[in-house]
Amino acid sequence: MNYRKDKYGNNLSILGYGCMRFSRAAGKIDIDKAEQEIMAAFRNGVNYYDTAYVYSGSEAALGEILERNHIREQVAIATKLPHYLIRTADSMERYFQEQLKRLRTNYVDYYLMHMLTDVKTWERLKSLGIIEWLEQKKKSGAIRQVGFSYHGNSDMFCQLTDAYNWDFCQIQYNYMDENTQAGRRGLQYAAEKGLPVIIMEPLRGGKLVNNLPREAKKLFETYPVKRSPAAWAFCWLWNQPEVTCVLSGMNSLDMIEENVKTASEISVGEFGSEEEKMLQKAVQAINAKMKVRCTGCGYCMPCPKNVDIPGTFAAYNRCYSEGKRAAFMEYFMCTGMRKTSSAASNCIECGKCEQHCPQHIEIRKELKKARRQLEGPMYKIGRKIISLFKLY
Repeated sequence: MNYRKDKYGNNLSILGYGCMRFSRAAGKIDIDKAEQEIMAAFRNGVNYYDTAYVYSGSEAALGEILERNHIREQVAIATKLPHYLIRTADSMERYFQEQLKRLRTNYVDYYLMHMLTDVKTWERLKSLGIIEWLEQKKKSGAIRQVGFSYHGNSDMFCQLTDAYNWDFCQIQYNYMDENTQAGRRGLQYAAEKGLPVIIMEPLRGGKLVNNLPREAKKLFETYPVKRSPAAWAFCWLWNQPEVTCVLSGMNSLDMIEENVKTASEISVGEFGSEEEKMLQKAVQAINAKMKVRCTGCGYCMPCPKNVDIPGTFAAYNRCYSEGKRAAFMEYFMCTGMRKTSSAASNCIECGKCEQHCPQHIEIRKELKKARRQLEGPMYKIGRKIISLFKLY
């Protein structure tokens, strides 16, 4: 297993265990199967385990497995504060104590603000005293390091990175999201500030393995260097020195064995220009179903009405490559789960964006199509709930 350093010099395995996708039986986590898989990963050097308050049953399962096998002190637990449920200063402590109980521990190694959406949301938390609370927890040792996870565009990610003296951060990043979400720009910005970056969704929930078009599969199969589609995705990430740890929601021993093998063999610089070219061909094959030829360059931004144009088009295209459910979830997280909406429906058709688009996309026209596809009744209900309960 290869390792990279966190902000304080601790070794983190470059492969982290994402605990959101434990196998289930009769609606409950299959604890014995999960134990076999976690222990297989542990024996092969994986030392970073990521969970969250809202991952049903996950914290409790992880805590039980670590306690059963007496390995709590040998691994790092990352979990997340559900800040969107917090209304008072006291509730921070209540949720945290519940998490400690579930995890059967008295400290958390890496504690994240879960899906922090924008600076306004962080300001709200600050007004409730979260900075003082976090500093007290760090001083007592109950929380070792503080970070945030994020879905959204690179501009807001960079602003959030500057909003507090974070110890680390977590972003969605893969070879399909190089220029959307926080993207390569966000990754490098965080790294330049000395922040370790944890990567989530390296395979887009398995879609970069299970939902590849035939043309992309053929490219992988016929390339002289033999790698599975998953290994290609991981190698692309680990070839970047700014990437500290990549999470994988592993739920089979075969998956663990393959990912551990890749994580043990890859090194920065090994993934050369020819591999990069081949992967770009795969991206083109995957994007063949795209409705909007947006490259995510960002020249159309900022929008005077706060529309996340590249993010909207990325989600819109995802409708046709990965299905409407995945597209809706991405769109809602990136535009709806924030105090100031960045939805396509904000567009006033001023046309400023089109003046700067190097692809000459009819942005106003395409935003209307995206809005019709993505902002149906469920989106409106979700926004109303977010507003009513102030879940931002």
